[in-house]
Amino acid sequence: MEHGIGAGVKPAPGEDVSSALALVNTRVLHGGEPVDVIAETVAAGRWLTARGLIPANCPISETEAAALRAVRDCIRGLLSARTAARLPAAGDVGRLNATLAAAPPIPALAWDESGPRAEPVYAGGDMVGVALSRLADDALGLLAASGGAEPAPCGAHGCIRWFLRTHAARQWCSTRCGDRVRAARHYARLHPGGESGAEVPGG
Repeated sequence: MEHGIGAGVKPAPGEDVSSALALVNTRVLHGGEPVDVIAETVAAGRWLTARGLIPANCPISETEAAALRAVRDCIRGLLSARTAARLPAAGDVGRLNATLAAAPPIPALAWDESGPRAEPVYAGGDMVGVALSRLADDALGLLAASGGAEPAPCGAHGCIRWFLRTHAARQWCSTRCGDRVRAARHYARLHPGGESGAEVPGG
């Protein structure tokens, strides 16, 4: 089973509010091996549907699934550059901007029982193109975040998930990862100079 997909691992903090973060976390490690949750076209379509980005009856092509994976890898690269305080690859910046331009978000007023709010409308493009643009717009919000929750990589060995850090002390994407790190540290204290077998990669 994939990490976080049917494996008893909860979504990383922030995935409930950020589809871009959830998209980044469709690439994981399980048992130390890389797993791509959306490697297949059908799986990519199901993921978009589950996030409410396309309707259930909207088929996607292999080209569109590949574009989704490319946007994911672009966002991951940009988040990594942000965290490392380095310039990102020019191709990543260009891809994100091109994805935004394909169906640009336009500010609009929405009003219901809860009152007025600003809500973007995505102009032009087909359903999948709009979905990709929405993901890029979401990623832009993560990358430009200042103060409050910040995107951060999980600090546990064997985990490549990202999460929204709401306080500086948090270093892991899940209790499970935190427990593995603490177990590894405890083992290292008991067995100085030995190899830690307490931390299982991919948890």
